[in-house]
Amino acid sequence: MGTEGHCCHEEHAAAPAAPVAVPTPAPAGRPGRYTCPMHPDVAADGPGPCPKCGMALEPMAPTGEEDTSELDDMTRRFRVSAALTVPLLVVAMGDMLPGAPISRVLGSSSLRPWIELALATPVIVWGGRPFFERAWASVGNRSPNMFTLIGLGTGVAYLYSVVALLAPGLFPASFRGHGGDVAVYFESGAVIVTLVLLGQVMELRARSRTSAAIRMLLDLSPKTARRLADDGTEADVPLEHVVPGDRLRVRPGEAVPVDGEVVEGSSSVDESMVTGEPMPAAKGPGDSVIGATVNGTGGLVVRATNVGADTLLSRIVHMVSEAQRSRAPIQRLADVVAAWFVPAVVLSAVATFVVWGVWGPDPAMAYALINSVAVLIIACPCALGLATPMSIMVATGRGAGAGVLFKDAEAIEVLRSVDVLVVDKTGTLTEGRPTLTAVRATGIAEDELLRSAAALERGSEHPLAEAIVRGAEDRGVGVAEATDFASVTGKGVRGTVEGRDVALGNRAMMDDAGVDLGELEAVADALRAEARTAMFVAVDGVAAGVLGVSDPIKETTPEALRALRDAGLRVVMLTGDSRRTAEAVAARLDLDEVIADVLPEDKVAVVERMQAEGSVVAMAGDGINDAPALARADVGIAMGTGTDVAMESAGVTLVKGDLRGIVRARRLSRATMANIRQNLFFAFAYNALGVPVAAGVLYPVFGVLLSPMFAAAAMSFSSVSVIFNALRLRSVSL
Repeated sequence: MGTEGHCCHEEHAAAPAAPVAVPTPAPAGRPGRYTCPMHPDVAADGPGPCPKCGMALEPMAPTGEEDTSELDDMTRRFRVSAALTVPLLVVAMGDMLPGAPISRVLGSSSLRPWIELALATPVIVWGGRPFFERAWASVGNRSPNMFTLIGLGTGVAYLYSVVALLAPGLFPASFRGHGGDVAVYFESGAVIVTLVLLGQVMELRARSRTSAAIRMLLDLSPKTARRLADDGTEADVPLEHVVPGDRLRVRPGEAVPVDGEVVEGSSSVDESMVTGEPMPAAKGPGDSVIGATVNGTGGLVVRATNVGADTLLSRIVHMVSEAQRSRAPIQRLADVVAAWFVPAVVLSAVATFVVWGVWGPDPAMAYALINSVAVLIIACPCALGLATPMSIMVATGRGAGAGVLFKDAEAIEVLRSVDVLVVDKTGTLTEGRPTLTAVRATGIAEDELLRSAAALERGSEHPLAEAIVRGAEDRGVGVAEATDFASVTGKGVRGTVEGRDVALGNRAMMDDAGVDLGELEAVADALRAEARTAMFVAVDGVAAGVLGVSDPIKETTPEALRALRDAGLRVVMLTGDSRRTAEAVAARLDLDEVIADVLPEDKVAVVERMQAEGSVVAMAGDGINDAPALARADVGIAMGTGTDVAMESAGVTLVKGDLRGIVRARRLSRATMANIRQNLFFAFAYNALGVPVAAGVLYPVFGVLLSPMFAAAAMSFSSVSVIFNALRLRSVSL
């Protein structure tokens, strides 16, 4: 059956909605303009770090080209730093290894610190240069952040070690080891720089994957259009040269270049990317078409109405881009903490220096310098920097094993608080493809009816035709040959099968053939009430039966919805499909709330309305039409069986497309956030206890000072405690 032959139920012929305004901190769409996802008031003419938080800036206007220069730079710095840090740790810990082989190789302990200096200097000075630049910028902008801590901690550890190596005479005897040498901490600074570089690489790669959704959306639109001139000539022109009013030819199988109105021809257009409806929509003169949707087997001439940034696809791109310009609240919390923590640490170090310099024993200035350095070293944010990434890393691995893929920390953090789940219908609650689900015959065997219908549909690529042929094969019904095939636009098809005249189509097709449907009308109505597309079959001018094609509900959907409701979530169906179809599916799944007949921007508006009412909203979908709502929701959940654009726009992907994965994901989210809070406690507890001791508060009573060596050990132990605590997530029950 030809594509133009089917008449699908409840078509979506509404014209695209008005353009969606995209608020930006600076003139929108200017090429080369960049902004910070955490601070939208920041605007720059090129890429670089945010002057407030240090995060990498990103383009304001969506672009199909990816700039990987910063990711490439950070990756190069990480690889070189890691290659130098590993042997540095081996050298620094040589005495702790069995038989002390490093000591034997070096021959003398006096040579070791110089090797450490040679290995650490490129890591800290070159590898950590971006962090020192951001730390300095944070001071100049009076916006202390995590990079302030990183620059301060690594810089102090390195400079202290250089002074200890080059001028050990400045240090009192109490800070010397058994051999009379002053301990150095080159490995501490190098390890911190390398770990932070790893975190930057992971963040930039994650953001690159996020921007991939934008690039895939932009790639959906054709790059050229075939324009018809007034003299009848045709020419392919770049899409940017098309203006409203131009007449464009859309050949069979091509993507519609821009939003427009059909002026000639008839066909069926696959609009599933916009409406979510798996059945192609019949189009004829006067009907609207949407750019990037795919034409069927018929030819169309379309008058352009919306071009460039005004097309529906461009608005979807802008909505996805705007919604993605946000980051995990835990990252914002870290900056808020740093804004108080950094000044507190610096003030503590300064106060320590002043007190020891004025009232300390001789040599007072040496004691002042050492104790203030101990304060800065023990406050070094290594454990703080690991607290969130380690838990997220372990949680994502645990989730992957359970069929749940988390893209970022925000999804893990927010999912535990979700109280409203908005679900698309097609491909999320249902299988997402038409399937033959009913064969009703009268006066003829069902297999014979199906055999005749499949003969007419054989060779067609239309989804309904494929469903009938596939249904016949699944039932073991052989497909006969059809001759004298003819397609009637908008009505159906007819032909000769095994010597008999067979017609298949809608009511209009039967009326043209003079077929009395009789009781089959009621059968068809019953099928439509169950969200099935009904097609009549007549043999030799007599009604022979009805075929029902529908998008079946996934077997796991009812169980998943029960589990979600038991978990306290309100489940709302939000679909571009017709209200009649949506309500039929909702009735079978016992859903109380259904919102149907919506386009992508309408889905975004629904999500925003729920958020404005105070709900924490998760959106589950699988199609391109769901991408803006997935990105706008507090948590977007994509089906792994859906489109790449949906998965790139979402924060969570369910590998098998099974909604039961949301229940597992919420349990993991709660366990992960509890783990992160524990890690932050460990990280700050050591600082809270260690900083006063390092400042020397115990010295007047107990004569105890915390050597920078022990400060570094305490700092390292806090990192170890964070790592081991995060690893507990591998065994959490889901």
